[in-house]
Amino acid sequence: MASYVVLCRAKSNNCQTPKGSVGKTSLRNSKSSNYHICQLRLIRVSYQLTYPQANMAVNPKFAAHVFAVNGGSRPVHTLELYLDFVCPYSAKLWKRINEDVIPHLQATKPDQVEIIFRQLIQPWHPSSTLVHESALAVEKVAPGKFWEYSNALFNAQKEYFDVNVVNETRNQTYQRLAELAGTVEVDKDSVYKLLHIADKPDGDAYNIGNQVTNDVKFITKAARQVSAHVTPTVFFNGVVENSISSGWTLDQWKEWIDNNVI
Repeated sequence: MASYVVLCRAKSNNCQTPKGSVGKTSLRNSKSSNYHICQLRLIRVSYQLTYPQANMAVNPKFAAHVFAVNGGSRPVHTLELYLDFVCPYSAKLWKRINEDVIPHLQATKPDQVEIIFRQLIQPWHPSSTLVHESALAVEKVAPGKFWEYSNALFNAQKEYFDVNVVNETRNQTYQRLAELAGTVEVDKDSVYKLLHIADKPDGDAYNIGNQVTNDVKFITKAARQVSAHVTPTVFFNGVVENSISSGWTLDQWKEWIDNNVI
């Protein structure tokens, strides 16, 4: 049966799942926030997802993270890329995927692969959180520009390495990131508004975050759930593919694709 997994904030006993759903599985249950997975027949797929493979699902709010090669029906295979915007090896893999692998797949394996970019913040890069926040802000403001902005971030990643941010305030770094969003025709003021941190407490709240803080928490939980820690990490059809390297040539990718995308 064809199915598609989405996340719902409703408590399980209050879920308004449409008639014809294929079931739901408890994911999280707490007083502050309750989640479950509703498998709805929204988009036809060639496999039925189950809870252990939930990492292959994408919350609709993060739909811009998905690149369906050649844009056809939902593909057979899923390639997930856990990358950090300020990780040099992530940038290397991103460049190879976008410049070589995607065109190759479009030409030879149309509609057979879905590529999902999973943002993975690396805490030993202090600017990592800020840079990832900017991508989440762009996705809110202009979802269709997320992939292009991600490309701009990887190309400009050295601008956000330690030595280039150490003397900036947090909001100054956000301002530079908003300016970068403007270079791909995203409203920079709207992006900055989502990122800006107030310098005064909200009542007794001092760690007030910004308007993408909850999204940061979500992507962090998603990565921890599947034990993705190192960048880059690649999943193929829900399983870690340790053979894939950021240093692969296109010929190495072609060989792997021929052996696995069948």
